[in-house]
Amino acid sequence: MTLVMGVDSSTQSCKVVITDAETGAIVREGRALHPAGTEVDPGSWWEALQEAIAAAGGTEDVTAWSIGGQQHGMVVLDAEGRVIRPALLWNDTRSAGAASDLIAEFGAEDLARRTGLVPVASFTITKLRWLRDHEPASAARVAAVALPHDWLTWRLRGFGPMGESARGPVLEELITDRSDASGTGYWSPDAWVADAAGKVITDGYDRDLLTAALGHDAVLPRVLGPREWVTDAGGRHVAPGAGDNAGAALGVGAGTGDVVVSIGTSGTVFAVSDRRTIDPSGTVAGFADADGHFLPLVATLNAARVLDAIAGVLGVDHDGLSGLALAADPGAGGLTLVPYFEGERTPNLPDATASVTGMTLRSTTRENLARAAVEGMLSGLGAGLDALRALGVPLQRALLIGGGAQSEAVRKIAPAVFGMPVEVPAPGEYVALGAARQAASVLA
Repeated sequence: MTLVMGVDSSTQSCKVVITDAETGAIVREGRALHPAGTEVDPGSWWEALQEAIAAAGGTEDVTAWSIGGQQHGMVVLDAEGRVIRPALLWNDTRSAGAASDLIAEFGAEDLARRTGLVPVASFTITKLRWLRDHEPASAARVAAVALPHDWLTWRLRGFGPMGESARGPVLEELITDRSDASGTGYWSPDAWVADAAGKVITDGYDRDLLTAALGHDAVLPRVLGPREWVTDAGGRHVAPGAGDNAGAALGVGAGTGDVVVSIGTSGTVFAVSDRRTIDPSGTVAGFADADGHFLPLVATLNAARVLDAIAGVLGVDHDGLSGLALAADPGAGGLTLVPYFEGERTPNLPDATASVTGMTLRSTTRENLARAAVEGMLSGLGAGLDALRALGVPLQRALLIGGGAQSEAVRKIAPAVFGMPVEVPAPGEYVALGAARQAASVLA
C-alpha cells in the first residue's frame, strides 16, 4: 500500500490524514489546535503541524504529501528566513483602509481585470500596504512574502532559519499553487503560463502591485502547476498544496458545473469553472482552483448562526428546529426572514439587520418561524449563486457541506431554494482529503 499525507492548516486547527494513494481510504489521522486570534505567530502553526503528524503516526512510511491551508494570511520573512512579525490572518480587518487606498489608486475595474479581485481587508495585498504604512521598519526588512500553506510547506521540506532547519534559509525554495496565489491580490491568472508538460514558464505575479503595496519588491513563492512537484529532505514527493476552498473542492470531487455551498459560521459559495471571472463590483472573487481551472467564490456573513439564533428563540436544539421547519408548508405561510443578523457582505449591506415580515395571526407559528429561518438562510446563500450565474458561471449541481448541511430541513429545502439538484457528501475533512488526493496525483 502506497501512503500519502494531506494536511489542512485552518484558522482553528491543523488536521492530518494519511490515506491509501490508490483508494483514498483514510489509514490514520491526527489533529492539533491553533491559538485563537486574527494575528498569530506562524511558529504555533509549525508546532501544531508536528503535533498532528505525530498523532497520525508520523511520516516514515509516507511517499508524498501536500498542505492545504487558510488563504490570504501574511507571513513576512527577512533575508535569514526568520518571521518578522506575527502573521495577519484573513479575518484581521485592520487593513480595510489600505484596501480603500489601493482601489482609489488603481481603480476597482483595473484591479479586477489584472488580478480577478477587488481588494478587501481579507486579501494579502492590503495587509502588506498596512504593514508599509503602520510598521515601516518591519516592511523595510521584508525579503520574502509567503502565505500560511507556502511557509509550512517550506518548513516541512527542511528549510527555515539557520540553526533551526536542515537545509537553511533558501527563500527561493518557497513554493505555492495557483489557488493560493490567486488570493493575494498581486497575481494574474492570465500572466501565469505553463508549457504542454505543465512546467511553469511565467509565474503570473504582478510586481507593480506588490511594490505598490509593500514599498519594494520581494521574493515570492514559485507558482507550481497542478501536477508539478518538488522534494523534501527525505526525497518524498511534495505537491504544490492549495488554499482551503480549492482543497475542499478537490476533497469533495467537484468538477466543472459543480458549485460547493459551505454552511458554517459564515457561508461560502464557490464553483469550478473553465474560465476566469472578472467582477469589478467585488462580489465574486475570481480565484483559481488547484486543478488547472478557476474557482469564482462568493462569501456571505450569515449562515449557520441564523439557525442558531432562531433555535434559541424557539427553545429547541437543531434537530428540533429541523422538525418544526419540515412540519410547515413551503413559503412558511407568507412568513419571511431576512437573515442579515451580522449585516451582510453579499449583497454589500454592512449595516443591515435581520427582520421578519408577513406576520399575521395565522402565519405566526413556531413551525413557520423555523421554516422561514431555513428558507431565509438558504436564500442568502442563493444570492451567491445568483452572483455566479450573472457572470455566466455554469451551475448544474450543488454540493452542500459544513455544519449547517447536517440539518435534515436544510438538505430537503435547499433544492427548491437553489433551483438545482443538491447532494450532501458524507462529512469529512475535505481540505485535508483534497491535499491527500493532490499528493497521490503527483505520484502518478
